[in-house]
Amino acid sequence: MADNNKAMGILANKVAPPQSYVIAPTLGFIQTYFEIEPLIRKVEQAAGQALQQNPDTPARIIATSLGGVIWVEVLSRHPEWWWRFESLVLLGSPIGGADLARMVDPFGWGIGMAKHLGQSRRALAERLTVKIPTLVVAGNTTDGGDGTVPIESTKLKHAHFICLDGVDHPGLRTHPAVVKVIQEFWSQPREPFPVSEENVASKLIAHFRSVPGITDASEKGFSRAKNIFSFADGASIRIWTNLLGVNHIFIANNHGNCEYAAFVGWIHSAGLQRAISTAIQSFQD
Repeated sequence: MADNNKAMGILANKVAPPQSYVIAPTLGFIQTYFEIEPLIRKVEQAAGQALQQNPDTPARIIATSLGGVIWVEVLSRHPEWWWRFESLVLLGSPIGGADLARMVDPFGWGIGMAKHLGQSRRALAERLTVKIPTLVVAGNTTDGGDGTVPIESTKLKHAHFICLDGVDHPGLRTHPAVVKVIQEFWSQPREPFPVSEENVASKLIAHFRSVPGITDASEKGFSRAKNIFSFADGASIRIWTNLLGVNHIFIANNHGNCEYAAFVGWIHSAGLQRAISTAIQSFQD
């Protein structure tokens, strides 16, 4: 969002193997503020043309922020393309929904790009990550985010995940550490990452991610959150309401560390309370 193709073109050329053909379509600086569908069509057209013109050439995707959201939409509409891609690299992409977007459009009125970035596309993305080897890179400058996107919003099942301390959101396109982790990921054949064994915390996270209006958040309020229920294995549900009356929920593991952070807007607060009651009843055994 609010970007052209220059930085991504430079990044792609830095990480690309020799004799690679780099395609970095420009979507239009102003257009990235408004509607996502025209941007999806632009990427879809560029990708379709490139794949058709290079039928025997392996392909890799690097996407940052809004670009990752667009690519999830494009690939979800073209499962026939999946086998063509050796890997998908997502840099600071709010696949779980951007908390800043929800703050701009708290009632879902449809304010510019915020109405699209506030949506979770995790279910769509995880249909891709189980098939296409995926690297997710998050930056961390605020103890829970890169200054724009919460770390939690970038996480996906089956994806290899790396968090880079000291790298902010714009830096995910330019920082040498990002170049290094992409090259390391490409240095050997990769497979979709297996999902770890389920426990109470992972079940709770899946449960709360299905709550209407839920948005991934940073864990900044975790230390102030009140523990409202602890489960037999040590996992717990904690809640915190900020000064604006916005309700946050946190899932802590059996070591007391935050595993999940999210919030709901005012209009979905009652739904969150019902989900908490259901979780306590369902998972306490």
